[in-house]
Amino acid sequence: EIEEESETTVEADLTDKQKHQLKHRELFLSRQYESLPATHIRGKCSVALLNETESVLSYLDKEDTFFYSLVYDPSLKTLLADKGEIRVGPRYQADIPEMLLEGESDEREQSKLEVKVWDPNSPLTDRQIDQFLVVARAVGTFARALDCSSSVRQPSLHMSAAAASRDITLFHAMDTLYRHSYDLSSAISVLVPLGGPVLCRDEMEEWSASEASLFEEALEKYGKDFNDIRQDF
Repeated sequence: EIEEESETTVEADLTDKQKHQLKHRELFLSRQYESLPATHIRGKCSVALLNETESVLSYLDKEDTFFYSLVYDPSLKTLLADKGEIRVGPRYQADIPEMLLEGESDEREQSKLEVKVWDPNSPLTDRQIDQFLVVARAVGTFARALDCSSSVRQPSLHMSAAAASRDITLFHAMDTLYRHSYDLSSAISVLVPLGGPVLCRDEMEEWSASEASLFEEALEKYGKDFNDIRQDF
């Protein structure tokens, strides 16, 4: 109700002339591509996705500025929204509490608010932490050499090393350091337990190099229209 009232207020503030001009500034995005010769170019304009947090008057105050919010599907002959709704207001944003005064204690129960996963005041130096991360990446590379499925997806040493350097490996290494109170010897022993070196993989690593290249090609062609990507790829 609050959003509907605000939209009604904005429309009421516009004059009939501004409403008419606004209709002529709206475009509809189409997934069709067409090449035209340079001789057909008559000028330059700016087209942007409608920003719901800005006033619509911002598009009228600029010359040759247009906006779009809907996508036209030529096969179904329908108009669909190109993005999710930007939800602005007290119903969607958190209320920021007042800043604590100097010496004032926070009475909230911290365990219910957040989980501590890193201590910046650890006894280790930055160099020691970087050295441990290098060890974690090296263990990840060796673990991929022992894993049959990984050797098929990353047949070369360079690809295995690149996969071992992904964020999932670094997150696991830093979490291991924190859980073992920044004891390097204890943390290193966890990286290589009795069953073999720890292998950390994310969803992207489940794809082969050809699948990743195909998905990159699909993104360049269709953007984030995953329905078209599923149909053509």
